[in-house]
Amino acid sequence: MANGFLVLLFIFSTFSSNIHACNQPERSSLQTFALTLSASTPLNWTSGDCCRWEGITCNPGGSVTHLSLPSKGLKLKGGNFPSSSLENLTHLTHLNLSHNSLYGLIEPSSGFFLSLSHLEVLDLSYNLLSGELPVSLPSINIQIVDLSNNNFHGAIPSSFFQQASNLTSFSVSNNTLSGTIPSSVCLNSSPFIRLLDFSFNNFNGSISQGIGECSQLKVFRAGNNNLSGLLPQDIYNATMLEEVALPFNLLNGVISDRIVNLTNLAILDLHFNQLSGMIPLHIGKLSKLKLLFLHFNNLEGSLPPSLMNCTDLRELNLGINHLEGNISTLNFSRLSKLSKLDLGQNQLTGILPSSLYSCKSLRAIRLSRNDIEGEIQPEILSLTSLSFLSLGFNRLTNISRAMRILGRCKSLVFLSFAFGFQGGELPADLGVVDFDGLQNLRLLSLDDCGFTGQIPVWLSKLKKLEVLDMSFNSITGHIPSWLGNLPRLNFLNLESNLISGEIPKELCRLPMWISEKTGTQEDDIELELPVYGSRGPTVFVQYRLSYFPPAMDLKSNNISGIIPIEIGQLRLLRHLDLSNNNFSGNIPEQISNIKNMETLYLSNNHLSGKIPSSLTRLNFLKDFNVSYNNLDGEIPTSTQLQSFSASAFEGNPKLCGAPLPTECQPTKGKDADNNNNEDSMEDEDEDQIPWLHVSVILGFILGFWGVCGPLVLKKKWRYAYFEVLDNAQNRIYVMVIRCIAKMQRRLRS
Repeated sequence: MANGFLVLLFIFSTFSSNIHACNQPERSSLQTFALTLSASTPLNWTSGDCCRWEGITCNPGGSVTHLSLPSKGLKLKGGNFPSSSLENLTHLTHLNLSHNSLYGLIEPSSGFFLSLSHLEVLDLSYNLLSGELPVSLPSINIQIVDLSNNNFHGAIPSSFFQQASNLTSFSVSNNTLSGTIPSSVCLNSSPFIRLLDFSFNNFNGSISQGIGECSQLKVFRAGNNNLSGLLPQDIYNATMLEEVALPFNLLNGVISDRIVNLTNLAILDLHFNQLSGMIPLHIGKLSKLKLLFLHFNNLEGSLPPSLMNCTDLRELNLGINHLEGNISTLNFSRLSKLSKLDLGQNQLTGILPSSLYSCKSLRAIRLSRNDIEGEIQPEILSLTSLSFLSLGFNRLTNISRAMRILGRCKSLVFLSFAFGFQGGELPADLGVVDFDGLQNLRLLSLDDCGFTGQIPVWLSKLKKLEVLDMSFNSITGHIPSWLGNLPRLNFLNLESNLISGEIPKELCRLPMWISEKTGTQEDDIELELPVYGSRGPTVFVQYRLSYFPPAMDLKSNNISGIIPIEIGQLRLLRHLDLSNNNFSGNIPEQISNIKNMETLYLSNNHLSGKIPSSLTRLNFLKDFNVSYNNLDGEIPTSTQLQSFSASAFEGNPKLCGAPLPTECQPTKGKDADNNNNEDSMEDEDEDQIPWLHVSVILGFILGFWGVCGPLVLKKKWRYAYFEVLDNAQNRIYVMVIRCIAKMQRRLRS
């Protein structure tokens, strides 16, 4: 009986060990697929049972159901995706090859899409795959499709979602798809679809009606496209929506009051569009709202008081619109979770609201470019996480008190008061004996505030300062030498002040302008709110201070003396503006050592001498101006300098050469020397004896009479001479006769 039990146990173990053994055709298909791949860590697909291979799962019948190899560093050896090698995996339900480096074309008509009729999950995201999408999804069972972050192109066929009755998630973000977003996306798909992501493509046209049919839709993203027209009205029927993100499009019209139907909405992102009208009056009913981004639109009217009912708000950005009204009437203290507030570049009025100081989680505040009055209160120090503060272009008062308060703030990274105060004197000290505030400050902008006094010495303790802008004020005194000791200072703007004296040599030792190692190793942190820049009609959104180039701008002051030769040490400097000052002396040759220089302005000074020819080596120079100085000589010839207009050199009467119309002429002194040299050479030619001719004639005479004279005078020499000639003639005659006779004999023979 015991033996029978062992036999049964053996049979059962044998059966159970083979119950998951993979089918041979599918094993061969997988091996063929593996041959087309290269991986940072080779796949261990060598055992007999493919169901035990890495990333492979089989059903009880031995058919492969899961092929999951995400983030394995896979690359294709050929140029096309090996779809044919996967066609035999007809029971495959999960295919995940995401986060690899698979490169190649997937043909929409290939069997890869047609044969996988049981597929439920298809994830090919974060690869380099290309091609057009097929006519329809491969399986009626498909639930999740993620083709994001590839190079798929073309339009989504109108029939693509016909078999999408079980679809719950669809993402094609970060491709180059075009055409319109198909209206059938919700009409043919299941009511269970929760995510639709069409963002970062080239879709155009309007968003068709039909989104509201997705009754379970939670996330709808279609930002960074070229969508236009109005928001579809039925989108407000999708009451389960938690996120609507349509930024960077061309959408217009108003935000309907019906948006309050979306009571589950947590994220509403419609920034960088052309929306107009007012913010819905009862937007406060969206009590779950956490992120509200409506900046860069044409919204108008007042901020609705109900907005303060959105007590779960973390980030509120309504900047760069046409909003108006008294900001001090809003009670921000109810937004206790608010971390970022941007209301900049509107038409808001009133007193700087003290209720903001109750938002203890605030990390960023931008109220710049409004018409706000008042003073900064000491309660701002309760915002212990505040790192970004921008209040410029307002009408604030008492800068001295404001800086003494903020001098105790240790978390600030970005502080901008540009054109924000109406005059006043910067405090020489911040009223703290052991100053340790502002130790994390990276940017300080105090430009165009009408400040008086000298550059305060407490700036010397800001060892992390990268950007310092104090331009367009009435600052007096000299440039302090300790500026050269700020280890991270990269952008310095002191333009349009009353600064006098000379450039301190210490300023030419700033580490960030000298050492490439220093410039690249320093950490470049991300700002809490972006800095907006523009180049023509294009707006740039920058979150890092590396946006500011290495620059020294001392334009329009009373700085005198020579340009120090040490300036040539600033090899990484890209912008240098010393125009409209009282500099004298020559332009130093060493300035050509600044190989990365893009702009060089030296106009309206008292510089003299020649333009150094070494400036022709500044290959990256885009803007250049030395007009209205006392320069002379010829402009050095090079493609760079000659590419600038004549206005860059005008106002230098003694300067000549292209691009100036004045041609360079030889000086009078040189002309006189040349004429004298020519006259003296002519005189020498006239007075000089022609010795060559004389020597030839004398040689001929001496040679002729040296031979013929003795023959004429001595009779014996004459007879002997003629006898020699006769003998020579006879010998030659005999030799000729003999040669002729020999030739005749040879011819006869």
